[in-house]
Amino acid sequence: MDGNRHMGVGGQAGAAGSMQAVGTRAQPADVVIVGAGATGGWAAKRLTEAGLRVVVLDAGRAFGPEDFREHIPAHALPLRARTKAVIARTQPQQAAGYPLTEWNADWFVNDIDEPYTTPPGQPFPWVGRMRIVGGRTHVWGRQSYRYSDIDFRAASRDGFGIDWPLSAADLAPYYDEVERYVGITGINEGIPQLPDQRLQPPMGFSCVEAHVRATIGAGMGRTVTQGRTANLTESINGRPKCHMCGPCERGCATFSYFNAAYTTVLDAEKTGRCRIITQAMAAQVLMDPQTRRATGIRYVDRATRAHHEVHGRVVILAAQAFESVRLLLNSAGPQDPAGLANSSGVLGKYLLSHFTGFGASAEFPAFHQPADPNAPRKPTGLFVARFRNLDPQKPDARFPRGYGYQGGGSTSVEQDVDGFGAAYVAAVKASGRTTVSLGGFGEPVPDARNQVTIDPQAVDAWGIPAIRIDMRFSETDRAMMRDGAEQAAEMLEAAGGSNIRITWAPRWASHEVGIARMGADPKTSVLNQFQQTHDVKNLFVVDGASMPSVGYVNPTLTMMALAVRSCDYLLTKLRQFEI
Repeated sequence: MDGNRHMGVGGQAGAAGSMQAVGTRAQPADVVIVGAGATGGWAAKRLTEAGLRVVVLDAGRAFGPEDFREHIPAHALPLRARTKAVIARTQPQQAAGYPLTEWNADWFVNDIDEPYTTPPGQPFPWVGRMRIVGGRTHVWGRQSYRYSDIDFRAASRDGFGIDWPLSAADLAPYYDEVERYVGITGINEGIPQLPDQRLQPPMGFSCVEAHVRATIGAGMGRTVTQGRTANLTESINGRPKCHMCGPCERGCATFSYFNAAYTTVLDAEKTGRCRIITQAMAAQVLMDPQTRRATGIRYVDRATRAHHEVHGRVVILAAQAFESVRLLLNSAGPQDPAGLANSSGVLGKYLLSHFTGFGASAEFPAFHQPADPNAPRKPTGLFVARFRNLDPQKPDARFPRGYGYQGGGSTSVEQDVDGFGAAYVAAVKASGRTTVSLGGFGEPVPDARNQVTIDPQAVDAWGIPAIRIDMRFSETDRAMMRDGAEQAAEMLEAAGGSNIRITWAPRWASHEVGIARMGADPKTSVLNQFQQTHDVKNLFVVDGASMPSVGYVNPTLTMMALAVRSCDYLLTKLRQFEI
């Protein structure tokens, strides 16, 4: 593994000179992929390693060794990491999210150049919008969990939305493969709502975390475990184990957490069959009106604003849920007036994401100790598995599904101490307040009113129509958040915590899914179980847009497993000359 830079617009990966011609009308690629992130990287790896010629379009710039900034101290930065106000002038939406910092601001979109709209009084935080090869995998939280049949069959249990057209057993071998390659640390607990995985050894608990895990487990019968994170505790594929420096959102020069740019994408490039075109703003899926087949992608060069076309026998959208659906909606035409692959009328509808911002924190005086700023900074903490609405015979009347928690223990210095000068410094160094926080992640139910449309009044700097996001909290969402905050406080109190504080700042997580959902019935879904559009047989959508429900755990691992499964299906169909 190395830190090689990815090629720019028109750049060629691999040694074969003929790759420059692939993607033209005369010599189409086997597959054109839009997006080089979590799922696009896997698609490129899987297909090129099987012998196909692939062109990957990415809206971001190249990624190079100078982008690893995890060890740059704050005092070396122009703003000393003290304010986001200057950054927010051009990135007001992105600056509102935790991933953007002064270290990595140039990885994110300029919100002025790339706008989106929302209804008045109804903001939605579309943050983590990346413009660098690898996408959100540069800044993702890395929490990685499998879905269970409780998730895949949720609609049958409570009547909301539609079931997934596959089961946990269907996806299990692909979960296995992705987990072995990615490297995920954690603890298997053997409970149905938190399926066991192929895990590397856990990072371990701090003293206060071990105490909370034991007391809540024994006293309340709830599973408190280590958060399963895509940071290595054992070296694999030339990637050494995590050295726990802390700021993963600034990159990782040792490749110790999973990032598509220096894992799957590099693997695809090394085959010599992958051409990556960066700075490419995908604008439209090209179609042959006679055959009803996708023929490629029209894109705009971010630097020159020139329009180009790249052609392929198969088109895969892996741009991120909003971006892929935006592309389909902007590909409307005489044969597809409501958007490409939208004969069902549900494209853009049933937007889902986890709601969060609720929970509690508490102090644990018995574990107070002098804070050590040089201590290892473990990239994961505690995870509390779902405990609501697991028995379909005993539903909670307030809300149909469930929630879990992510959090952990920490010891911080205290600045409000007595003293002045050297005495004050000594007092700060001797201080240490140990707290545990639990932040909830809840599952909303599908609602057609939560949707994405094209805003006819808004375009980006390249003339591509922008989206309008219409997303609201329901009363059942708020009921779940209230219960989750109360239960977090009760658990921390049961564990012996004091000075308990309820957290209540409801917001949406960056886990957008559902707006091109898969299903068994083409009348109520956009995709089949292999993420192939019902309407256009050589067009696939392999990002979170395909997921009919969001579960209560982070969706990225499932997205990657689904993408690998869909690529294997595509390879089979190509060999059989059925696509």
